[in-house]
Amino acid sequence: MSVRGMVGQVAAQGRSWLRAVTRRDGLEAGMEAELADHLERLTADLVRSGYAPGEAARRARIALGPVLLAKEGMRASLGLRWWDELLADLRFAVRLLRKSPGFTLVAALSLALAIGANTTIFSVSKSLLYDRLNVPHPDQLRLLNWNGDGHEAIENMWGEFDSIPGGGMAGSVFSYPVYRQLRAHNQSTQELFAFKETGMNATVRGVAQRVQVEMVSGDYYIQLGVRTQLGRPIQSEDDAVDGAGAVAVISEGLWERAYGRSATALGQTIVVNQAQMTIVGVNPRGFTGAKSVQMSPDIFVPLSMQPLISPMQEKVPMLVDPDFWWVNVMARALPGVKDAQAQAALNVQLAAAIRATMKLKAGQTIPKLVLGEGGRGLHFVDRMFSKPVYVLMTMTGLVLLLACANIANLLLARGAQRQREMSVRLALGAGRRRVLRQLLTESLLLAAIGGAGGLLLGYAGRNALPSLLMNPWERPEINVPFDWGVFGFAAGITLITGVLFGLAPAWMAARSEVSSGLKESAQTASRRRRGLGGKSIVAFQVMLSTLLVVGAGLFVRTLMALSSVDVGFDTQNLVLFEISAPQARYAGAKSITLHRRLEQAVAALPGVESVSATSEAYLSGSMSNEGFVPEGQKVDGNARLSEDRNHAGIRFFETMKIPIVAGRGFGMQDTETSPKVAVINQSLARKRFPNVNPIGVRFRTSTDGTGDWYRIVGVCADSRYDDVRNDPPAQFFLPYVQLPDALRMTYAIRTRQSAAALEPSLQRVVQSLDRDLPIIDLRTQREQIEATMQNERLFASLTTGFGLLALALACVGIYGVMAYSVAQRTNEIGIRLALGAQPGQVRGMILREGTWLALTGIVAGVSAALGLARLVSSMLYGIQPYDPVAFGAAVLVLMAVALAAGWVPARRAAGVQPMEALRHE
Repeated sequence: MSVRGMVGQVAAQGRSWLRAVTRRDGLEAGMEAELADHLERLTADLVRSGYAPGEAARRARIALGPVLLAKEGMRASLGLRWWDELLADLRFAVRLLRKSPGFTLVAALSLALAIGANTTIFSVSKSLLYDRLNVPHPDQLRLLNWNGDGHEAIENMWGEFDSIPGGGMAGSVFSYPVYRQLRAHNQSTQELFAFKETGMNATVRGVAQRVQVEMVSGDYYIQLGVRTQLGRPIQSEDDAVDGAGAVAVISEGLWERAYGRSATALGQTIVVNQAQMTIVGVNPRGFTGAKSVQMSPDIFVPLSMQPLISPMQEKVPMLVDPDFWWVNVMARALPGVKDAQAQAALNVQLAAAIRATMKLKAGQTIPKLVLGEGGRGLHFVDRMFSKPVYVLMTMTGLVLLLACANIANLLLARGAQRQREMSVRLALGAGRRRVLRQLLTESLLLAAIGGAGGLLLGYAGRNALPSLLMNPWERPEINVPFDWGVFGFAAGITLITGVLFGLAPAWMAARSEVSSGLKESAQTASRRRRGLGGKSIVAFQVMLSTLLVVGAGLFVRTLMALSSVDVGFDTQNLVLFEISAPQARYAGAKSITLHRRLEQAVAALPGVESVSATSEAYLSGSMSNEGFVPEGQKVDGNARLSEDRNHAGIRFFETMKIPIVAGRGFGMQDTETSPKVAVINQSLARKRFPNVNPIGVRFRTSTDGTGDWYRIVGVCADSRYDDVRNDPPAQFFLPYVQLPDALRMTYAIRTRQSAAALEPSLQRVVQSLDRDLPIIDLRTQREQIEATMQNERLFASLTTGFGLLALALACVGIYGVMAYSVAQRTNEIGIRLALGAQPGQVRGMILREGTWLALTGIVAGVSAALGLARLVSSMLYGIQPYDPVAFGAAVLVLMAVALAAGWVPARRAAGVQPMEALRHE
């Protein structure tokens, strides 16, 4: 028979079996009719042979044999026997679980929580670390990166970079002229395309708002293979002439929020950083651009519009500046060309492009091009969340293992109680494999119930975890897909879980001896031996619980340490917001005038005590530094001449409540035309002016001996700057009114009003000055600080939840084993009491047994925790990985749980009546 014929035969058999299963009533009726017809024909043949009708019918029935046996043979020929046995096993398992609702509820709930936690973490980790861009064939995308040796010819950069071993630097941005050169000479990949995402002001349907804008090259949509769901994409013609492509494609999210998904959005005009743009298309659902998998920019515009909407460089536009590296570059792999070949060719072209567009200084080197995987965009989420996600996945895996151990222990106890039932089954002819399958079916049914609950919890919690990673003032746009991959993961761990906790109890029950199971008295000889399995599992549970509780203690202690840090200023009653003035309207001194007017207007609002603008929001993860060269200091080429700095308003120190310890702060006398002044903090005074009074000393911010002089007029107390984790840096402050311009500033308002109550007044003030200026990120200083501790808060919350669940499961396990031990040792306890033992001695005996059981698990857990704590040491703050408080608290809590769990069985044992116990057998 040919392969095609065999496949056809198997398919036909499959269809026949499926019809037999799905149309069972018809099959049974058909078998009845066929047997009746056969019996009728056989009877008729016997009548024709001379038998009387009654005798013929009797002989026909004898010849046909038992009807049920005939039907069973027909079912077996159709392959239905195993299906019928499975249904019978399921029905029996359902009846057993219904008879024990308490056991079923505890087991299913613990499984649902464990599987739900694992499903939630998996769905989030899949989205953050594994999902690809929603474009055709994302695996073909390649991202251009570069690696330098620390002396690379890249001095000005706007984009992502990392330090690499050996003192070098790695980045993923290029200058626009270099990109053009690479694109013109590239033959090793498909067409290169460029993009850059950044935040901008936009006025959409009269509403000023802050949006994410992705500037893209003209072939961006063609190379990504993305079609708009409405209108047209950005085309090469839009990107041909600088400033001529005043068109925009908007995201589906903005289309829904601003235009209600109306087709009339096409042709509408929006204002992006004072430039009018015409909407020509709407992106498809799920498209997030080329930078990130999780969130989509709101607006896509041609790169040719950069000089109008993002003119960051005053002297030379970024589109022609060879020294400013800022655009990201991608391409699709060329069929038949290996990545190593393409990288080598592009590396040669990069060196040629740098030499053709830049003037290399002495000692500068050319970076090496690295062709990386681009299917996940810029991979910045990978770097941020990879370690935390893996730690969380490990902890949820421990929770699942703990739940499995707990249910296995409960099933072992149930198996001991059902030993007589198993023995009867074996005595009546059931095979051990049949018994094993029955018990595994019960375990898998229990796992399926827990898995269904876990799937629902995972679906409900898939967006709850990302929301914990979002700042409260941000629009929640991270949507974690609950796709077939997540469903398959939940189904897989449900199946594995059912086998994991059900196999050992089922195997032990199937191996039970028939004779000893039928003899009640024979059980007592082996009870203690059989109880060792359950006690070993409980010790394992306590060990896992110790790991989880220690982990929770470490992260909670880290959060407490961060929350108790003295940041150096008063964080209460501070409201923050940002204003970003577009350079197209507020070039030079106009921006200074805008911020001074805005400060005055906000200060006049009711309830505002003081207000000050500042270039950097404190404890927001943002910082700036600049040269600091005191007068008379010799410039050493190996010395670090830059220090952290901040530009601030004249009431900055008053608003932040940072004390001035020497000299004065800024005042009304410090204006655009007055001598330039500065305030330094104590750390900078100690660092640069040891044993010298710095008041009156002048310094420059340029290292080449040019630029204006600043005179130090005051010294302020130290305060933390960019992060709560970092000690107060050496820092100096300059009044922003003495700067050439100040485009983006953060406003700090000292007020007793809440941010929500103050928002309408702030909106009116800002709109009265410029209707196209949005208020950005309105929040309190405490919210800002908490945002920098999101990871720590997330870990503290989740690990505490896991720890509490672990304690509950450990408590159930210890209670179950001790209660079962007391029940099985009733006869022994009765003899002890009859021979004079006191109830207190019996109670102490049971408590000691439970305590030693817990201590065994605790010692093993602490030993494992000491080793694993080093793996998360980089995520801790203010404590050591072997923090005695966290470890000591975990030991005390687990011992308390063990004593509480063992107290009820111990009290029950002490209350046994000797006469009843002696009649127990």
